[in-house]
Amino acid sequence: MEKIRTVIIEDEAPARDIIKFYLQELDYIEVIAECADGFTGLKTISSLKPDLVFLDIQMPRLTGIELVEVLTEKPEIIFTTAYDQFAIRAFELNAVDYLLKPFQKRRFLDAVKKAADKIQSGSGNKEPASQILSKKPDPVSPVNRIIVRKGNAISLIPVDQIRYVEAQDDYVMIHHSGGKALKQQTMKFYEDNLSKTDFVRIHRSYIVRVQEIKRIEPYGKENHVAVLQSGDKLPVSRSGFRQLKDELNF
Repeated sequence: MEKIRTVIIEDEAPARDIIKFYLQELDYIEVIAECADGFTGLKTISSLKPDLVFLDIQMPRLTGIELVEVLTEKPEIIFTTAYDQFAIRAFELNAVDYLLKPFQKRRFLDAVKKAADKIQSGSGNKEPASQILSKKPDPVSPVNRIIVRKGNAISLIPVDQIRYVEAQDDYVMIHHSGGKALKQQTMKFYEDNLSKTDFVRIHRSYIVRVQEIKRIEPYGKENHVAVLQSGDKLPVSRSGFRQLKDELNF
């Protein structure tokens, strides 16, 4: 049997040690790397292309969920975490399993067997990570940062720096105080997950930070444009104008 190349991404050394200890009796598993943070884990996955990853969720710098979001190819993933509130999201991300710390050895080995069966049968994750991410349920609170990838560079854009979001086919262009960034995600994701107090959808193609709107001007007979603090002018749909007028007193 060809060995399953495995990476452990976990910020706590004792947790990494217990995973390695449990794996010792499985001769078909080869641990090729271990990482203590999400950024290092992301680079390791990109360069080594493992078959299986044990992934913590709550880590400094980059969470496990955010790591998955910027993967271009996705190995089989077993989440290991002390937080049960991420379980539904993990399975929506097509995770093989979700182990809640402290997990028992038998439970751990069952999860590894499920992953091994998927890998060896060739029925593993072939779907791009960006498509898998689109299935995840809404977070319980508005997002506070956006993770974007350009080549090998990863950027964290705080939501309070976003000026507006623009639809571009299957992508969105995020216009922020430091420039702009393209991300493969839907406008609906941002409409649902950005703060309703701070952002408003003014058009099918635009979601704008309310504080960025300087004024609303008529444009033609029944149309309007939003003039932003930057001087940019964005179209406002009829429904967007009603929302601005009724809810935000523009």
